[in-house]
Parts: sequence; structure tokens; C-alpha cells
Amino acid sequence: MNQTADVVIIGGGIMGASTAFRLAERGVKVTLVEKSFLAGGSTGKSSAIVRQHYSNETTACMALYSLRIFQNFSEIVGGECGFAQTGFVALAAAKDREGLIANVQLQQGVGINTKMLSRAELREMAPGMADLDSVAAAYEPEGGYADPSLTTASFGEAAKRLGAKILQETEVTGVIMQSGRAKGVVTNKGEISAGAVVNAAGPWGARVAKMIGVDLPIQPCRVQVSFFEAPPDEKPAPHVFADFPNVTYFRPETGGMTLIGSIDPSEANAHVDPDHHNERVDFDFIVEMGTQLAKRFPCMERGNSRGGYAAVYDVTPDWHPVIDEVPAGSGFFIAAGHSGHGFKLGPAVGAMVADMITGDETEDLNPAMFRFGRYAEGKPVRGRYEYSIAG
Repeated sequence: MNQTADVVIIGGGIMGASTAFRLAERGVKVTLVEKSFLAGGSTGKSSAIVRQHYSNETTACMALYSLRIFQNFSEIVGGECGFAQTGFVALAAAKDREGLIANVQLQQGVGINTKMLSRAELREMAPGMADLDSVAAAYEPEGGYADPSLTTASFGEAAKRLGAKILQETEVTGVIMQSGRAKGVVTNKGEISAGAVVNAAGPWGARVAKMIGVDLPIQPCRVQVSFFEAPPDEKPAPHVFADFPNVTYFRPETGGMTLIGSIDPSEANAHVDPDHHNERVDFDFIVEMGTQLAKRFPCMERGNSRGGYAAVYDVTPDWHPVIDEVPAGSGFFIAAGHSGHGFKLGPAVGAMVADMITGDETEDLNPAMFRFGRYAEGKPVRGRYEYSIAG
């Protein structure tokens, strides 16, 4: 196999697939190369929460842009994404109420539909919730979750309709560089010549960057998710929750279950090989998540565990991605390191990477904050939350 393209994208998760769609939409000849299958890595195991609740303007704008794609997916992209608009509730400790108000005001300032909830409103929205007096709450009625595999497959199909090639079960083993410029890739099935290369390889992103001598500070880390079935007479409120005091997030899941995971930044210490790691959930994690869920919704003390799974995040030192051309002028573009909160930003990232390659600009999407050089400059991205994944 010896092929040519304008751009080769390495990685078939939501970042690679959405980038392929946006480039193909602009008439760029694209080939996407994926070592397994679309959404076969981190994306397929994403909890796929769609929220706009971020503590800096750039990511809030990206999340809002992406929300509009999820809400109008069949018209904009084609196919389905499985978006369920349940509403999103952010819970903070009562002592942090002023900080939550400031974040809500920031989000409102960029056009996000969000507000603070009074105690009475929270009680009406979540009648079975405990310890209402100890929390402050914000609400996004447009938040929810999507189907990560379906979303990625639909982006891929849309890209193919526009002329893109998608090569699955094809592993990139090298990046071709000539005079400091990316000129294509070597795969286990042959070479693909191109004028630019995009590294959207997620947990494999550092490994791919190393192929051209770039040390990308991305660490693959094992994270877990568990499922609980509510007792037949009760169940938690049917919204997506970020429960900062209890260091968890949870949302409804198919079959009347609740999906729950951790937002504890210590998960970044669980370094793994993304090709070889334990994909089964730990018993201790199930116990911990069940305990935390029951603290918020006591009815779940009578719930039943339905297992779970482990996935891999691609975590950077500041829990934000690298979206940049590295080195400058090389034609080697990076869109990796999304640290567990990338799915909801995927549609925006695809447009941002396409902009960098074609020289276009999409309103309210600016990748400058995610430049690779920020680490050497001592200017990492800083959110207002100690829970890094929250942004």
C-alpha cells in the first residue's frame, strides 16, 4: 500500500474523526489511520458527558460550540450521536458558593444557558437528594450525554461521504520527515505520503510524537467507571451530576442504571501501558463509588452493583490538551492530552485543528491556550477547581 493524501490523521477517536470531517468538508484530501477500529481506544469507553461547566472562557466556548453540534448532529454532520438532553447539575460545597457563582457568571457571559439553583429548586429537581444544606448548585438545562461510539462512527461516515479515506486495523509505525517537514507516515501496510500529519492518538499521543523526536508530556493513566441499579421503588434524579464535595460524577445509563466515576486527580498516578492494562473494574472502586453515590442519594444504599470497566485517559501536567503545530512550521499537528474531559470538546477540537491546517478561523475557537510551549514557559492552563478533570 502506497497512497497519497493532503493530510494523514493518526487516531480514530472523536478527535481524529471530527478533524477528518471538518477537513474533508473544506475539500482537503484526508486519510485517517486507526490501529484498531473507530472509537476503539479511550473514546469508546468515555462516559460521554456533554456539559459547558468550565472555569475558563476558552473551554467554555469550546463546550458551547460542541453542544450545538450534538443538539443538531443529524443536520450538521449526518447520522446520529445518541445525545440525551437530561440537564447537568454541578454541586459544590456551600463554602464554595461564591466561586460557583463566579463560574456561572463567566459561562453566562459567553452565552451558556446556566443558572444557580436555590435550595428549593434543587429539592424540587432532586427530591431524593441528601444534605441539600451543605451544597451550592448550578444547573444547565441543555446538558446531557451522548453515545461515544455512535458519535465517532457518524463523524467517520460523514468524512467518507466527503471523500476521506478511513483505514482501520492499520498501525502507524513511523512519521516521514524531510527537511524538518512532515511528509507522511509509515504503517504496517505501507506508506502514505502527505503534506501534513495530525497526531490525534490520545493515550498513544506521546509515543507518536516521539517518532519525530518530540517529548509530549502525556501520561496514559488507568481510570474506572462503575454501574449501579436502583431499587425498584426509587432512583436518583435523572440528570448528569458533577458532585465536587464527594469527588464523583454520575449520570443515567441504559437499563435504568446509574453510571458513576471519580473526579479525584490522584487517578493520574495510575500509569499504564495503553496496550496492556487491566480493563476490569476493581472491587474496592465499586465499594467506594457505591458509598459516595449513597451519600448523595440514600436510596442507592439498597441498589445493586452491575460491575464496571477500566479505561485510559491521556493526561497532561495541567489536565488540558496540546493543540498545536509542533515544531512550528513542521506540518506535524497535535490534538491529544485531553485528560478525560475531551469527548464533550471533540467537535470543537476538530474545527480548531482544521483551522490550523487550512488557515481558516472559526469564531470563538482559539487554540492559543493549548500551545505546546506553555509548559516550557511556565504557563500551564489553570482552572479554578482543585478537581482537575472539571477544567
